[in-house]
Amino acid sequence: QVQLVESGGGLVQPGGSLRLSCAASRSIFSIDVMGWYRQAPGKQRELVATITVGGSTNYADSVKGRFTISRDNAKNTVYLQMNSLKPWDTAVYYCSAGFSRYAWGQGTKVTVSS
Repeated sequence: QVQLVESGGGLVQPGGSLRLSCAASRSIFSIDVMGWYRQAPGKQRELVATITVGGSTNYADSVKGRFTISRDNAKNTVYLQMNSLKPWDTAVYYCSAGFSRYAWGQGTKVTVSS
């Protein structure tokens, strides 16, 4: 099993940037895929981005060109760089482990507002 801890959320104005971090308790090289999801108030949790052991990435259409997922295997950490943030990006962002999403972090809140 693995424990995940997200950090980096906060309040930012539209057009601003944030970088989220997901620190894992063991090597992420042994986990087939890591992902970022988000859940806005009153909405279902949705996929934001994923990255596999091999480095393949996938993004939701709503964030393509603005968000970048990456990993640092030496630090057991996955990142989500968020640029050109929009008010509708406001949500709690969660890190997940495994294709089956068998582990989740507690989430970090991102608020995009003037």
